[in-house]
Parts: sequence; C-alpha cells; structure tokens
Amino acid sequence: MNAVALIPEFHAYAVMALVVLALVLFASERIPLASSSLLILVLLSLLFEIFHYSGSHGTVRASQLFLGFGHQALVAVCALMIAGQALVRTGALEPIGRQLARWWNVFPMVTFLATLVIAAILSAFVNNTPVVILLLPILISVSLKTSTPASDLLMPLGLATSVGGMATSIGTSTNLLVVAVAADMGLRELGMFDFVFPAMLAGSVGILYLWFVAPKLLPAREARLPTTSPRMFNAQLRIHDDSVANQKQLSEVIELAGGNLEVVHILRGKKDNRLVAIPDMVLRSGDRIMVRSTPDRLKELETVLGASLFSGDEPVDDEHPLVDTSQQIAEVVVVPGSTLDGRTLANVRFRERYQLMVLALFRSNKWVSKQGTEHTEETRLHSGDVLLVQGSINNIKRLKSSRNLLVLDAKSALPISSRAPVAMLIMLWVILMAASGLLSIAVSALCGVVLLLFSGCIKWFDATRALSAPVILIIVTSLAMGTAMVETGGADMIASAYVAMTAGASPTLILSGLLAMMALLTNVVSNNAAAVIGTPIAIGIAHQLGQPAEPFVLAVLFGANMSFATPMAYQTNLLVMNAGNYSFADFVRVGLPLVVLMWAVLSFLLPWLYGM
Repeated sequence: MNAVALIPEFHAYAVMALVVLALVLFASERIPLASSSLLILVLLSLLFEIFHYSGSHGTVRASQLFLGFGHQALVAVCALMIAGQALVRTGALEPIGRQLARWWNVFPMVTFLATLVIAAILSAFVNNTPVVILLLPILISVSLKTSTPASDLLMPLGLATSVGGMATSIGTSTNLLVVAVAADMGLRELGMFDFVFPAMLAGSVGILYLWFVAPKLLPAREARLPTTSPRMFNAQLRIHDDSVANQKQLSEVIELAGGNLEVVHILRGKKDNRLVAIPDMVLRSGDRIMVRSTPDRLKELETVLGASLFSGDEPVDDEHPLVDTSQQIAEVVVVPGSTLDGRTLANVRFRERYQLMVLALFRSNKWVSKQGTEHTEETRLHSGDVLLVQGSINNIKRLKSSRNLLVLDAKSALPISSRAPVAMLIMLWVILMAASGLLSIAVSALCGVVLLLFSGCIKWFDATRALSAPVILIIVTSLAMGTAMVETGGADMIASAYVAMTAGASPTLILSGLLAMMALLTNVVSNNAAAVIGTPIAIGIAHQLGQPAEPFVLAVLFGANMSFATPMAYQTNLLVMNAGNYSFADFVRVGLPLVVLMWAVLSFLLPWLYGM
C-alpha cells in the first residue's frame, strides 16, 4: 500500500477513473441507477480505506464520503419530494388543471401557451413530475376533442417543466446540489431567486420556441392504440342438447377453446344458481357459462362449442351487438416509485386488487402483448410502461387516486380533498420562509413536512413512497465523488487542463464552452451527477482565470438542467415519451434546437450580467 505514495497523483487519477466509470454506468440502461450509484460509492470508500490519503485539508477518510447521507441538499430534496407528493394526494393543483381545460374550448392556441407558462412556473417551486402528471390527462383529452395530435402538445409540456425548473434554487434537485456544493467550497449561498432573471429571460425564449416552433417539428403520430381496440366484454355462452360442450367437464371445454377461455362463473337452473367454475364440473344443457373475452373471440367460441352467445337476455347478432355501458377502457402508466415497478401483474394480483382487466402492455414504442393477457401477466413491469385496461367506470375513477398508476385518458377529475387548501398554504409558507432567508430551504422544507403530516395532508406511508432510492443514492454518490475530486486535487487538474485547452480564448468563450459541455453531459448521464462533478471544476476554472466564480457555477447549474435532447435524460421525458408515442429521434429533433437556443441566450446573458 505504501508503494502508491511514489505516485503523488495516484488518488486524483483513481478518483477521475471512478468518475468516468460512474458516468458510463449512469448512462447504461442495463444496470439500475441505484445499483450503479451504490457500486461507485463502495469503490470510492474502499479506495480511501485501503490506500490512505493526506492532502492539504488533512487525511481523507472513507467515512467522510458518507456525509452525503446527512447533507443539507439531500435533506431538502427528500423533504420537497414529500411536499410535492402531498400536493398530488390532496389534489391541491387540480383547480388549475380544470380551469385550463375550460379555456381550451374558447382560446386553444392562447391556452396552450398559458399551459406551458403555468407548467414552467409551477415547476420552479414544485418537482416537475407531479406537474406533468397533473397536465398530461388534460392535454390528451384536448387532443381527442379537437382532433389535434397529442404529439404536438405533450413533448412541449414536458420540456416546459424542465425549462421552468431552472428558475429557483428549489426548482430541481440539481439546483439544490449546485448551490449546496458551491457553498461548501466557500462561495456565498445563492438565494432562491438569485438567478431567476437569466433563467426567466432564457426560459421565455424557450417557451416561445416550444409553443410556436416545436409542434411544427414533430411528426403527427398515429394513436398508439389500434383503431379497433381489443375491448373485453362479459357475455353468456348457453349450452344446448346438441352443443359440443354438453356433458363435458369444464377443463375439457377450456381445452377445446384452445386453453384461452376466462370463465367468470356458471349459472344453472331456473333460479340462476351461481356455481364456482371448477375444472371437473360437468356442464349440462341449459347451463350459461359467464365468460369475458373480445367480440371476435366470443363469436369463435360460439362456433367451436356449439353454444349460443347472449348479451344479457338478447342473443348477439347484428341488431343486438355486444354492449356493456358500465365498462370503460383506459390507458394507465406505471409511475416512478410505483410498487408495481419490477414486479409482474400476477405477483401483485392486479385483477383482484384493482378489479380491472389488462388488455395489453405497451413499452418503448412497441406492444409487449396485443391480444389476451397470458403473456402480459408474467411480464415484469417497469416505470413508464403503459397498460391498456378495462373495467367499470367506478373502478377506473378509483384508480385515479392510486399512488402507483397514472390514468392517461381520464374523463373525470380527481376530487379535491378538503385538505388541499391546507397543503397549498403549507407549501407557500415553505417557499416564503426560504425566499426571505428566515430559514434555510432544508429547515423550512422539513418544517413543512411536519406540518403536512400533523395536518393529515399526507400519511407516513405516502411520505415514504415519495422518496426515491435511485435519487437518494445518486445524490450521495455524486457528493462523494465531488468531495473526493476536491480533496485529491482532481477537480483542479481537470480545470487546469480545460484552461490549457482553451488558452487564448476569452473568459466569455470559456464559460460558453463549459455550459455546452454540461448540456451535452446531462443528456447522457444523470443531471445530478453532472452538476456535482461540474461545480468544483467550474470554481477551479474561475479561480485560474481570475474571474468571479458565480457565473461559472450558474453555467453548470443551467447546463445540467438542459436535459431536453434524449428521453432518458429525465424521468418526465420518459413519461411524455410513452404518452405521446414519441421516438428517440423526436426528442433529438425538438430537444437539440432547444438546447442550442438556451445555450446561446445564456452564453450572452451570464457574461453580460456579471461584467465579464
């Protein structure tokens, strides 16, 4: 171990190698983000535990890398995630959504612009995931009523929330991390609205682009669901004397039907005695098998079994088609943090739990199963998967309050809880306390969580479900990598290399290059990792140039938020991708010009505002 002392930069090079490995792992879809983060954290701690390091600030111990679990930025992020969940659970944002839905009928283009602006403003204070979840059903409903392709509306909405999140220190977890890391390194702590002016100017340009230009760049996507949906109907198959199924066991009848026959129950006799459908039950003439399947499949079963198909008391024919007015089809998406993530429908007993039939599963622009549920039931679900479900209208409505699924084609709004005004007032208090400087954002957010819990706006179960293990681990690991880079001199080495590469360029061009580099990085790896790694490098660059560090720190903050050009860059991009049936190329087509536009505006604004 002592041999490594012969190489003074050993720890710096080792940390930079681990940073490169981390960026590769974070960009990979094969390994979960939480697992990658934990692996890097373990490797970092082993490096300093086995090969001791003493720098200008003293000996670096592995235990110092775990301080991120108690870092004020992480505390603030977790508290704000819980507060955002409380706003969703109480329906505090619903009045905004309903008002926008009413305006669409009168002023569609103006309302579209208003929707983008409101989404951006809300995202400056609330995590943008609940904002997208609030507005997605509204825009999908509007697209159906106005025959406007949903693809024209949904991506601009998702990107508008990312643009709005840049404006305040609590807009995104990325902002909180950059502000906290910069403060840890001796810079003044940026207030909530200290960088709202450049963010607002650049954001206004971005919103106008998303409103007027982006829809023209997006191809009109056909509806993801087929025009003749595989809707399931309840019906009766009546057995006659000459039916093939007469005097056969139910298991034999199911085998005759190709093994694909869902029997709900069996009615027997004039009193309609309901019998449980057990395999060895012998069917008799006069029995009515209550089944559930698609219209085509039901007609096929009628022929194969020699039975008569009835809907209620009417035989099914051209004049009396299958009807079920109490049934409704809906698209639902598995949201981040759902208990369904990583489990199968069979594992969670989806049908019994929600009283809904899953007709199909859609993932990454392709069907996993179009007909029937025999394959879908055993498919492991992932965040962003879209399920086509059918059930009673009441069960669909009940699903709207689920913590696990987002109903995309909602027709009725989630009722506002009586505690919604309380939740909104508490959130406003949190913002005002932090904005005024009376309390730090970590303390005010924690106080807000206590008030939300004691007022009944959120329960502990919902609060814990709001916390995301991948987000927590990526923040802690990013903070650990940032600490290691600063302590070993790795950040200064990268800053020196960057300054040397740009020798002769003006500070304005160097800042612009840093902004572009962060914008590129954040679309490939986690924006939190990009921000925490980039902040000490930005400060090192500013010190070596003899320039104020704040504009360079803001270049990292804004650049790390430009997660517009790829669907994997941010979780709301994935939600929007599935809902709007977008491809990877669609995000590049719309998001890349937005990145370039925002980069150009901020490259001018930051040097101008700071007199560089």
